[in-house]
Amino acid sequence: MAAPQTIAIVGAGLVGSGWALVFARAGFRVKAYDPAPEVRAGILPWARESLADLAEVGLVSDAEAILARISVHDDLAAAVAGAVYVQESVFETVAAKTEVSLALDAVIGPQTIVGSSSSGIPASQFTEGCRQRARFMIAHPVNPPHLVPVVEIVPAPWTAPEAVAQVVDLMRAVEQAPVRLTREIDGFVLNRLQGVLLNEAWALYEDGIASLADIDATLSQGLGLRWAFMGPFETIDLNAPGGIADYAARLRGLYAGMLRPARGPWPDAVIARATDERRASLPAADLAQRRAWRDAKLSRLVAFKKSQGLSA
Repeated sequence: MAAPQTIAIVGAGLVGSGWALVFARAGFRVKAYDPAPEVRAGILPWARESLADLAEVGLVSDAEAILARISVHDDLAAAVAGAVYVQESVFETVAAKTEVSLALDAVIGPQTIVGSSSSGIPASQFTEGCRQRARFMIAHPVNPPHLVPVVEIVPAPWTAPEAVAQVVDLMRAVEQAPVRLTREIDGFVLNRLQGVLLNEAWALYEDGIASLADIDATLSQGLGLRWAFMGPFETIDLNAPGGIADYAARLRGLYAGMLRPARGPWPDAVIARATDERRASLPAADLAQRRAWRDAKLSRLVAFKKSQGLSA
């Protein structure tokens, strides 16, 4: 039997650690690197706890074997040595992405492909100076990636099409749901869609139309129930007797009438008010515990979707 291929994780915070589980549970050897000692120290304990939850709901069958495939490294070159693919998940700034891309460019092998977890910064802004830039691209997940499978694959203008195809195939092989963009656009697809909803949510809150809790409930107890297994186009296709064209004929005027004039960035005073409201319902000290609760609920939703044939 051939030895498992190696995947490197560079940047192993919340997103990078989730990526480590994605690849390790699919049978890959995973070498995780982070420059911060405290982050490195937390990778395996967090992975063990997360795998226990996944095992409880039947999403993994041999948690110890998966954990054994993950190793933690304090040297970048050692971490990426022999890797067929590097998933980079460092801090979301052009400066940080540029620094790590150039460092990776200097140590990766001639066939290694690099995907960045950038959630909105196009790869052209931080890979132009790389000698091997044809094998760099965006591979943007939703947090946590080991539970939410969608991943946006976005090439820079110089990314080789065959490298993109390889990453799409890899993501399918590890049971992620790749969404392939034809070209760069700020924010990509997911955060442009989320941004429209967030901007409207902030506007409704700022205008005093509803509380944070009621706006959240509109999604979690309304739209989100359908959106857990179908997108907006399929939703409206099913919401009118004649399908999508019928829906548009009936309701596009209503939606056009709701368009707001462009508003500036979310106001500081409104953010402060929202922060106070959230911290009153969830103290800052309880955020990590609530994230663990979220992941546990997501794992059960994922397990249910798999049982119903609704997975990607």
